[in-house]
Amino acid sequence: MKLITNIHQLLVTGEFTGPVCGKAMSQMPYITNAYLIIEEDRIYDFGPMEDLPPVAAVEIIDATGKIILPMWCDSHTHLVYATGREDEFVDRINGLSYEEIANRGGGILNSVARLRSMSEDALYEDALKRLQQLIALGTGAIEIKSGYGLSVAAEKKMLRVIARLKAAVDIPIKATLLAAHAIPTEYKENRAGYVQLIIEEMIPAFAKAKLCDFIDVFCESGYFTVAEMEAILTAGKQHGLRPKVHVNQFNAIGGIAAAVNHDALSVDHLEELAQEDIEALQGSNTIPVALPGCSFFLSIPYTPARRLIDAGLPLAIATDYNPGSAPSGNMNFTVAQASIQLRMTPEEAIIAATINGAFAMDVASKVGSITKGKKANLIITTPQKSYNTLPYRFGYHQIDQLILNGELL
Repeated sequence: MKLITNIHQLLVTGEFTGPVCGKAMSQMPYITNAYLIIEEDRIYDFGPMEDLPPVAAVEIIDATGKIILPMWCDSHTHLVYATGREDEFVDRINGLSYEEIANRGGGILNSVARLRSMSEDALYEDALKRLQQLIALGTGAIEIKSGYGLSVAAEKKMLRVIARLKAAVDIPIKATLLAAHAIPTEYKENRAGYVQLIIEEMIPAFAKAKLCDFIDVFCESGYFTVAEMEAILTAGKQHGLRPKVHVNQFNAIGGIAAAVNHDALSVDHLEELAQEDIEALQGSNTIPVALPGCSFFLSIPYTPARRLIDAGLPLAIATDYNPGSAPSGNMNFTVAQASIQLRMTPEEAIIAATINGAFAMDVASKVGSITKGKKANLIITTPQKSYNTLPYRFGYHQIDQLILNGELL
């Protein structure tokens, strides 16, 4: 057993049967001057120091002045990719929009061309290094999408890499099939043919091989229509893949209501949001997910988090880590952006990045909160006055130690 004592603040404590919604997100469940007991890889017990029972601990950690919270749960990433797109970064500085870059062969299709020519082993080695870097930054659960292959062989290659990451790294990892990320060049004049390829070949084969947990579609003007999304989601659900959908990044075209009708686990981006979108989400089991890193990097509007929370909805935040529109997987920065740009309180931002993020990728039974029986995947901060400093002191490294599966890293 490990015993952690004198914890200044122990955050996100208790039992959670669903994501935290609305006003409840502003109420941080935490214990001051706390203890936490770890047995093997699990949280065994916790509470105020005054209630500490006799413990025959093998290792005692003094956390005086420090904050302990669950490791971050990043529910939306594109971690597996071939190379960065620094050239497009410079193009944007020189005035080109994301759409203009895509229209001249950049964007997603640029990543597709590079990934198709890269070996699975090389792709895996690069992705593993990135994942290890993110874990060092406090990420303890992650969702990873395909979508830079856009062919049966290349999408399978991406999903195989994710499967290898699952086997190599002992954190919850979820795989999402995002073959509907863009129309590949060879199908430019045959959109229906590509949608048919996804529905009739990719989904059945990859689901049968258990290479993916979710199905995703980039439902957006210039990418996939609502009708195409619905056809793909229907096929995915028939093979046991629950939807997680990219929607409302640049335009509101009715994708949110359609995703809700298909019982999507989450709808992600939401930079553009109509009142009817909020109404569609109310009363549903679909979790809105904001991706502030994308808005920051592309200089597009931020998800109107206040409207969503004030409407009584849950909200999760994630990095959208990818080479083109959000080349950072640092959840600490995402939490800071949530407070600074999305006007979320520190309580809301931390809850959105932990327990709500866990629900947004269906791993909340394992991680995301300080709950007896859950994985002991924990962040121990440097000495802090309060958890308000976590988003306030953006850019500073505030992690002192990490505990992963009950072991100090």
